[in-house]
Amino acid sequence: MILKGSQRAGAAPLAAHLLRADENDHVEVHDLRGFIADDLRGALTEAYATSKGTRCKQFLFSLSLNPPQTANVSDREFRDAIRAVEQSLGLTGQPRAIVFHEKEGRRHAHCVWSRIDTASMTAINLPHFKRKLRDLSRELYIKHGWRMPGGLVDSQARDPTNFTRAEWQQAKRTGLDPRAIKALFQECWAASDSRAAFARALEERGFRLAKGDRRSFVAVDFRGEVYNVARYAGQRTRAVADRLGDPNELLGVEQTKAAIAARMTAALRGHIRDAEREFAQRSGDLHLRKRDLVRRQRLDRTHLQDRQEQRRLRETAERAARLPKGLRGLWEWVTGRYGKIKRQNEREAYHAHIRDQTEKQDLIHAQLAERRVLQQDIRAARDGYAAEMKGLYRDVADYIRMQSDQRIAVRDEFRAASRSNEPPIRMDFDRSAEHTRGLGRTRRRPGSN
Repeated sequence: MILKGSQRAGAAPLAAHLLRADENDHVEVHDLRGFIADDLRGALTEAYATSKGTRCKQFLFSLSLNPPQTANVSDREFRDAIRAVEQSLGLTGQPRAIVFHEKEGRRHAHCVWSRIDTASMTAINLPHFKRKLRDLSRELYIKHGWRMPGGLVDSQARDPTNFTRAEWQQAKRTGLDPRAIKALFQECWAASDSRAAFARALEERGFRLAKGDRRSFVAVDFRGEVYNVARYAGQRTRAVADRLGDPNELLGVEQTKAAIAARMTAALRGHIRDAEREFAQRSGDLHLRKRDLVRRQRLDRTHLQDRQEQRRLRETAERAARLPKGLRGLWEWVTGRYGKIKRQNEREAYHAHIRDQTEKQDLIHAQLAERRVLQQDIRAARDGYAAEMKGLYRDVADYIRMQSDQRIAVRDEFRAASRSNEPPIRMDFDRSAEHTRGLGRTRRRPGSN
């Protein structure tokens, strides 16, 4: 499984993120160790209070454990991986919290440790933790027989389209997959060797190069979304500046937005709204199916937990009744029978715990399989919408470029007519929309030839 860790502060925001039931189908606080508090918010707040006795700012170490999409990983296997991380990083015995998330048919875990050693009131140093986590990830893939991602086999082959949470939110607004957006920028960068070539490559895909804040280069799409060129192209800021030159020679973001808006026609805007409306209708049914499925799954888990708790209380009472009391109990203790009964009770309690855990894991794995079937339909709808929006981006680029070409043609026609003293041929800009891919017919202006 992929292990990603970071040193951080912010106990309250982290607890709020880990407990978000609106972004996850299921959230389970699996284990709290070494805290007085019995809830996640209280535990992380306790870690923050402990850190105030030190000068440590990043008093938490947060780890995400992400197995392959279709792998069914048990709670025990997650705990074994967490234990290996503790031993590798020197966090054994530190207060920790384990939280399980399920989303889009995939189950993953988060573990948060306090870095503060209360015996010495110092923060535990975590040197080279990224390299250590990478090595542990490789070992876990080999141990479980999973297909290892290219980035773990060869660090040079890492996915260049990794994205941040902000980039993911931006992609959701535009309707394009964040990987597709990064791949687009990187493709444009690889195919160009100058600012003119890069700007032309972006324009062919519906983006305009502009000047950002602090002498940076950005790209603007027809929605007005702004993309940092260096981040999306996967290049250093200095490398971008060396190839693209002085950003002050470009229009600013607001000017670029205004220029794009001025060339957007009502027909083109209508096509974009139609695509969004159709996707909303298709995804609406899938959202209802997902909501009903998640609600039913949560109810099934609650019922299982209640049944197991009632059975546990009943079996505990039965085992307690076996232990003799009073003088008889004293005699059984002297003869050694009391100890035999006690050990039998402990074995039965252990096997009952394993049985309950197995029932829980079987239910989780069955629900994950059911959720993955629905996720395939959701992914197909998203991919179709993303493909349609990608085509609309190109339509916008084609239409804007055609407008520019026609303006040049009109200028040349008038110049030729002025030299020959012949009346110029009147051209209708609105009719050009008929030739734009996917835009359909538009009305001609009154008086057009």
